[in-house]
Amino acid sequence: MRARLQNLHKTARVAGLAACAAWGANAALAQGVGDADGGFKLTTGLYQMSGGGLRSGPGLDVNLRNTSSFGNVWVGRFRAPVLGVNQTRAGWDNSLSTGPSLRIVPSLQTGSGGFVGGSMYVETGDTWFAGAGLGRTNLRPYSNLNFDPNDAWTLSAGFRWSGSQSLSLQVIRDNRLNPDQQHIHLTYRTATEGEERLTVDLLSKSGLVSGVPIQRLGLSVAYDWPRYFVRFAYDPKANFTPQDMWRLSTGVRF
Repeated sequence: MRARLQNLHKTARVAGLAACAAWGANAALAQGVGDADGGFKLTTGLYQMSGGGLRSGPGLDVNLRNTSSFGNVWVGRFRAPVLGVNQTRAGWDNSLSTGPSLRIVPSLQTGSGGFVGGSMYVETGDTWFAGAGLGRTNLRPYSNLNFDPNDAWTLSAGFRWSGSQSLSLQVIRDNRLNPDQQHIHLTYRTATEGEERLTVDLLSKSGLVSGVPIQRLGLSVAYDWPRYFVRFAYDPKANFTPQDMWRLSTGVRF
């Protein structure tokens, strides 16, 4: 059991390298429904890992983000005793408009233990849109909490009915250490009552887990009020390890 747990920890650390290009794509795709007014956002995430014949246990992440004309700057700490992980992380990203319908999203991330990563994502179009991105890291251990493939390319396309309603398809595929790992996201975003927002993200995952090909479906649902927000997600074979993960994130803007 101890050897299998250590193997899970190692796998999770490798698979947890930053999917920075995917984050850039999400930032651009969420145009019109983000925290455009600036200020701070404090998020607490609870993670429950189970299955795969390994130890079950919780994880906790606390993240503080500030949005300004400089972009988004954030710092967070993630702790998961079952994985032996305890890491402080920080990052920056920004969405830059270089024309009437062209957006560039650079990002940088760092973590305790010597991790450094970055990405570039480019998107064009207004009503109909498409984008592509690439992320790279120094391959040091990192607690990647969006759980998409690590050093990877990203392709996305979609349709916006308005600034607050969109449907997008996003393909994220590892092109460095594990080229078999792929996520496909179908994401719907819409405004509801007043300034409230709903986001539904259906995930299709494929790749190798412990040498065995898998195909799984995951789902996340998020709801935003003007000040508060909540997100619930199920991620099977999280980070392409034998374990499944449930996540509950709540937060406040101020």
